Amino acid sequence: MCVMTSRRRYSYIFLFTRTFCCVDHGRCFARCLAAMLFTQLPEDVLYHILCHLDRTSLCRLSQVCKSMNRFVNRDAVWRRIAKGCLNSGIIWNGTDIYPNIPLKERVKTAQNWYHGFCKKWTLLKWKTKLLPWLQLDGDVLYLSQAAKIGAYSLNHDSRRLQRIPLENYSGHKGDVCRFVLTDSHLISAGSDGRILVHSRRRNLSLGLMGHSQEVNCLDSKNGLIISGSRDRTARMWTLTSSSPLGTIPMFDRVWSVAISPTQSSFVTGTACCENFYPLRIWDVERLACVCRLGSEFRRGAGVLDIVFESPFQLFTCGYDTFVRQWDLRLSPQKCVMEWEEPHDSALYCIQTDGNHMIASGSSYYGVVRIWDKRQTKCLQFFQLSSDSLSSPIYCLRFSSSHLYAAVATALHSLDFRQQPAHIR
Repeated sequence: MCVMTSRRRYSYIFLFTRTFCCVDHGRCFARCLAAMLFTQLPEDVLYHILCHLDRTSLCRLSQVCKSMNRFVNRDAVWRRIAKGCLNSGIIWNGTDIYPNIPLKERVKTAQNWYHGFCKKWTLLKWKTKLLPWLQLDGDVLYLSQAAKIGAYSLNHDSRRLQRIPLENYSGHKGDVCRFVLTDSHLISAGSDGRILVHSRRRNLSLGLMGHSQEVNCLDSKNGLIISGSRDRTARMWTLTSSSPLGTIPMFDRVWSVAISPTQSSFVTGTACCENFYPLRIWDVERLACVCRLGSEFRRGAGVLDIVFESPFQLFTCGYDTFVRQWDLRLSPQKCVMEWEEPHDSALYCIQTDGNHMIASGSSYYGVVRIWDKRQTKCLQFFQLSSDSLSSPIYCLRFSSSHLYAAVATALHSLDFRQQPAHIR
C-alpha cells in the first residue's frame, strides 16, 4: 500500500466529497472510487470518506466489486448509522450487545422495526386465563404458566418455539407472579407469599419466607434480592439467606421494584392508593428513602414496571397511561420525558433497547407499541389479541429481530426479519 502525503490524502477526500454531492451521488461515488483504485488508499482515509454516506449509498458502493464489498460490510463502517437506528444493539454508552450479528444486518432489520414490517406468530396457546411472565436468555425463552416456569428453546432460523420445554421450574403452591434470571439462578415470586431460588446448574432450590401475602414483584443483581408484596412491605434478601435482611414498611401495595446497576440503591413503585408517593429510591445499606420521584400523581396511578437503562436513567409505566423517563442527576420532582398512551390504557410493561427504542404493553386488546425516544408520538402499534378477547400484555421481551409478548391465553411473536426493508 502506497504512502500518501497529508496534502495528497486530503485532496482525495475533497474530490470524493465533491463527487458525493452530485445528483446521483451514490453511483458517481462508486464509479469514482473504483476508477481511482481505492485499494491503494489507507483505511483511515476510506473510513473518513464513508462516514459521509447514508445506508443506501453504502449498499450501492458494496456492489462495485468484491474487495469493496468486504470493506463496506465491516462493522466499523456501519457503526455510526447503527447508533441512530432503533434496536441495533448499540446502547447509550457505545457497547455492542449483539457482537455476533453483523451491523449491516442489524441496520436492515432496524428499518423494519421503524416502519412496522413484521410477521405475527402465535407460539403457544392455553385455555385457562393466566398472568404469564417472560424472560429471554439468548435462544431460550422462559415462560411462567400458573405455578411453573418452562424454559423453551427457540429455533435459530424460524425463531419458533419448541413445544416441549428444556427445563421446568416448580415449587410454588400458587401462581408465579414474577421471576428474574441471573447467570446462575432463576428467582421466582409467587402468590403463596414465597420466593424460590432455583439453581440453573443443579437441581436445587431454596425457599425464602417472610411475606404474608402474594409477592407481586422482585429483582436481583449479584446475589442481592429485593421483593415487593401486597402485604405493603419491601424486603431485602441474599441468595443464601432464609429470612429477610431488612424490611421496609411501604403502607401501600408494592407493584414493582428495580435494583440500580450500581447496586447501591433500588426503586419501588406502589399502587398510589394511600396518598404516598408511588416512586421512591432507597439506599441498600441503610434501607432509608433517598428521594421521591415526581410531585403530582393522581390517586390510583400505580407504577407497574420499572426499567433501569443506566445508573442515572430509568423508565416507569403504570395505570396513569404514561411512559416516563427519569434522570437521577437532575431534579427528582419532574421527569425529563414522557410518552402518553393514545387510547388512555394502562401500561403493564416496558422494555428499552438501551438507546432510542421503547416497547410498551397496553391493558386492552393486547396492544404493543413501539416508541422512538426522539419523538413524542407512538411510532408503530400491533394488536395481538382478537376483538372478542381483551387481554393486557402482561410481559414483553425483544431481541435484535423478534418481539415476544404474553397475554392471558397465548404467547405471541413478531418477526421483524420477514418483510422487505430499505437495505438490500
